[in-house]
Parts: sequence; C-alpha cells; structure tokens
Amino acid sequence: MKYNASALLSVLLACATLTACTPNPYASTNKAHHKQVKAFAKQLRVTPALTPGEEQLKQGDYWVGTTNFSMRRPNFVVIHHTAQNSTEQTLNTFTQPSTQVSAHYVIGRDGKVYHMLNDNLRAWHGGAARWGNDTDLNSSSIGIELDNNGAEPFSEAQTASLLQVLDMLKKTYNIPTANFIGHSDIAPTRKNDPNHTFPWKKLAEHGYGLWYDEGILEKYLQPAAPIVISDSTGTAPAIILQPQDTVSTIPFIFNPKEALRIIGFDTRDLPAAIRAFKLHFVQDEVNDVLTEKDKVILYNLYQKYM
Repeated sequence: MKYNASALLSVLLACATLTACTPNPYASTNKAHHKQVKAFAKQLRVTPALTPGEEQLKQGDYWVGTTNFSMRRPNFVVIHHTAQNSTEQTLNTFTQPSTQVSAHYVIGRDGKVYHMLNDNLRAWHGGAARWGNDTDLNSSSIGIELDNNGAEPFSEAQTASLLQVLDMLKKTYNIPTANFIGHSDIAPTRKNDPNHTFPWKKLAEHGYGLWYDEGILEKYLQPAAPIVISDSTGTAPAIILQPQDTVSTIPFIFNPKEALRIIGFDTRDLPAAIRAFKLHFVQDEVNDVLTEKDKVILYNLYQKYM
C-alpha cells in the first residue's frame, strides 16, 4: 500500500492541533484560581494594613518597608491518601469552594502529577492537627494527596512519581529528613492516611522520613525465660514451659509516652498516638497496644529524634 506523504503530514498536523486544542474541563476554576491569586498579589503590593488593635499603638512618623524578606518556606511535607475512587473525583473536590479542602499536589494511580497550588501558598489539607509544637501544619507544610481509596496498595507508578516530587521539594526547600510525615501522624484522632500499605520504609531509604535500624529487633528482643513448675513433693519431674513471648532489654527508664511526644505525636490522646505510630512504623496489628517489638522500634526512633 502506498502512502501519500503530503496527506499523511496533514493528518499528523490535524491530530497535533486537536490535542493542543483539547478543552480543559477546569478552565473556569482555573480562571477563578488566577483571580484569587491576583487579589492576594494586590494585597501584598500595598502598604501593610493595620492589624486588629494596632491602631491603638503609637505609630512611627512614617512607614518604612524592609528590603529583607521572601516568600514563606515550607518545612514539612504531609502525605495523604484521597479516600476517593479516582484522580478526577479528587480534582473536582479540590476545585469546589464548598468543600474547603485542597492540596498542593495530587498524584494519580498512573503516576500523573497535578500541581494545583504554588508551594508558597497555604493549602487546606491538614485540618485540626499538631506535630510537636506546631499547631498550624497548613501554614508550614506542603500537602500531597495520593489517589487511593484508603484500602488498596499504592501503585509503582504512583510511588515513583511521589519520590520524584519529594526529591524536588527536599532540594528546593531544604526540608529536614524527619519532616516527611503522614496525615495520621499529625491528626491521630481523626485520620488514618496514608493507609497501612504505604511504603514508608522505601521513602526513608531515599531520605524522606526516618525508619528504625536494621537488626534493632534482634539486638533488643530475647526469648522469655522458660517457666519451671516443680512438684512440691519432689516425687514428680519438673515441668518446663517454653513461652512464645519475647522480652526486650531496652533501658527500664524508657518512657514510651515521652518518646512518642519527642518524635512529634500529640499524646494528649495516648491510644490514638500509639495507633498512629504503629500505622506509620509497624504497619501490622495497628491498634493502641505497644508490644515488646513495638517498644523496641519506638526506642530506636526516639533516639534518632533526640
């Protein structure tokens, strides 16, 4: 079969034009986004307005604007799962004013990245939250939402894109390794995302978040001593029971609640803090009971955060 080169070129150009002209379903909300950003920019260009109560102060003779300032620098990255069924559903949710929720990045199951908000602006992703002494994580963090219904594993394509975004953010804003955390870490009484299948260990291996040391369980966990039951008359042989449990040899003075607090968890609701800790660092038997294994992991991490 012979092809007409001129006709083929025309078809290719038509396809390229069609792709370029494909209408953006979010054109109207993008317009609203630009309008809102423009309004904020206008506020920044004017002389600072008096804050409530400032009019009562004795004012200087004239206004003086400093030349030493910059945009805000995020210091945390908070990772979420969307608990929705598709990227499109989440994009729609984040463009509806009535939902009052947003994030800087949304990453689909297919690895596609949607950068929805300038990193220097404040997204509404953390809600009522606390990490250490920081009670306004929205103002100090970048929010990343992963398209995931809350129960499924995270795809390889999605994780690969996430690692690329984290690398970019860490280099751009010099975010400390320990400051890559999850939504459940900062809001343990309300949230459980990202779910227990999230690859926190893999992220830590790339420098995003901390993880406990290899071999730490073998170092501190030992089989419990056998239990010997003797016949008081001495006529029957002793019975030796081999317990299945293990015991840890971490220092007796170790305080798990204090360790959780040092790491950053809000321990005012201790059971919730324990669940959040186990969701992130243990990822099996996620409950509010610290086993000997959990305590060893917690002790090791506590030393890293000190």
